[in-house]
Amino acid sequence: MTSQSQAAVLLLQDGTVFKGKALGKIGTTTGEICFNTGMTGYQELYTDPSYFGQIIVNTTAHIGNYGVKLDTEEESDSIKIKGMVCNAFEEEYYSRATADGSLQDYFEKNGIVGISDIDTRQIVRHVRDKGAMNCLISSESEDIESLKAILDDCPDMEGLELSSVVSTAEPYFLGNPEAKTRLAVIDYGCKRNILRNFTERDCYLKVFNAKTPAAEIIAWNPDGYFISNGPGDPGCMDYAVETVKALLETGKPLFGICLGHQLLGLTQGIDTYKMHNGHRGLNHPVKNLLTGLCEITSQNHGFALKPEQANQNPEVEVTHINLNDNTIEGIRLKNKPAFSVQYHPEAAPGPHDANYLFDQFLEMVRGS
Repeated sequence: MTSQSQAAVLLLQDGTVFKGKALGKIGTTTGEICFNTGMTGYQELYTDPSYFGQIIVNTTAHIGNYGVKLDTEEESDSIKIKGMVCNAFEEEYYSRATADGSLQDYFEKNGIVGISDIDTRQIVRHVRDKGAMNCLISSESEDIESLKAILDDCPDMEGLELSSVVSTAEPYFLGNPEAKTRLAVIDYGCKRNILRNFTERDCYLKVFNAKTPAAEIIAWNPDGYFISNGPGDPGCMDYAVETVKALLETGKPLFGICLGHQLLGLTQGIDTYKMHNGHRGLNHPVKNLLTGLCEITSQNHGFALKPEQANQNPEVEVTHINLNDNTIEGIRLKNKPAFSVQYHPEAAPGPHDANYLFDQFLEMVRGS
């Protein structure tokens, strides 16, 4: 087990340096820094493919205190974050009797470098003011000049296509083949709990690789299409936009979450933009403009649709907005049976206020 007495440094792209203690694997890692305000569900966050290429700052004061559960609390087959930053890290002991092990062991096995004993409030205020930027964690060197050279080679998230990296290599099936509904899932970094929400509602799923030709997806003859969440910049995913356009032309119902929401917007000529620091947490207030009700939502995204273009598009209706900053959180098409949301109604982790969206989509698919 790695001793937390070993020193570590966090270096931001603007030259800001924080010093703390090592956690996880001893090494050096780079990625885009982002912060998540959720108080629980750290394992689900770390395994969410949408975090691929990012170093996460957990704002909760204590991380690792309840250990890890394999399979049931993993949103993919491995940890997807590039590194982790926290205040207090519990290296060895954990409170949950049903846990399969410590977070420290989990990080070591997955090769994750991290840093603790840092004032995460200070980091979050800095990132909120300066915006998202690349960063580096090292527990093997404190030579800032040499670490700056490594950090300079880290690619910017804007213009980075990552979904094809985390997508399933081969198609696979989930659910009962005799289920009421067949859904095609285009995997741009899909979370397992999204798939569970469909199989629990009597759906048989075929999950396709991100770059599967639209004709192959359509040939399976599903009843509807689901466009998943995922990492990276949607603005450079022309291949995915063309796929979604082709699926829309079939006239069958289509539902998108997070990246899938952005891709649906792009098919309608609505551009995306990189947010100042994104939305990542479990308590983001969203207003459903169709019902007038507010939902507390789980979110993880650094890009969004341009509101002026969405509001001026005659074929698009904005259905949800974020009550903190009025960014677009949902749209539906007026001329096609298709809709999407920017947030995560599957809530892993998070509240279940938006679970109804799965039922809404399946009602559309099943024609009831």
